[in-house]
Amino acid sequence: MKPQHVMYFTEKETEFVNLLIDIGTRKNVAQVLVFLANASEATSRDIERGTDLRQPEVSLAMHYLIAQDWIKIRENKAEGKGRPVKIYSLSKPIDRIMNIIERDKKEQAKQQLARVQKLREYIR
Repeated sequence: MKPQHVMYFTEKETEFVNLLIDIGTRKNVAQVLVFLANASEATSRDIERGTDLRQPEVSLAMHYLIAQDWIKIRENKAEGKGRPVKIYSLSKPIDRIMNIIERDKKEQAKQQLARVQKLREYIR
């Protein structure tokens, strides 16, 4: 067997995940995003081990992150026979992704405030 190095979240990274969750990011998406922000690249299995998520949870997070165009994928030939291994990395620096998240949250807040204002018009 080949020894493997497994990355785990530090206290700071766990806080980063929790803050993302607090602003409405799904837990699995937050964990995968933070994991990849701190790893140059990783396989799905690396992500599962490092985030303590099951394969379906990682897969769902990946679908979301790919749809946002925040992930790039490359394939690496598997050792021996079998299908190639997909290797994931962020397609943008984490600070640019955070800028996108911030912009989206500001727009959501603006829309919510507009709805509250409309509600106030019903009271008058």
